[in-house]
Amino acid sequence: MKHAGPKALEAIEPLLEELRTIPGLTERKRGIFYRGAIAFLHFHEDPAGTFADLRRGADFERYAVNTRSEIAGLMRAARAEARRPGTARRREAHP
Repeated sequence: MKHAGPKALEAIEPLLEELRTIPGLTERKRGIFYRGAIAFLHFHEDPAGTFADLRRGADFERYAVNTRSEIAGLMRAARAEARRPGTARRREAHP
C-alpha cells in the first residue's frame, strides 16, 4: 500500500483541515502529522480506498477513511490519542 499522493490528499482535504485543529499536532508535509518529534498520523491509498495510520502507543493502527462514519472514528481516536501523555518511542521504519 503506497503513501497517499496529491490526488488522494486533495480528496480528503476536509479531513486534513479537521486534523490541523487538534492541539499538539504539526503537519510537517501535507497529510503527515507529528506529535513533537514522533510521527503521529499519515495516509495510504490503494484500490480499496484511503487509509490513515494512527500511532497508538508504540505502534500504528490502520483506519479506513472512505465514509463519514470511518472519518468520525479516526477523528475520535486521533483526538483521544493526542490527549494522552507522550509515551510512544521513536521507530526507525514503518511499513
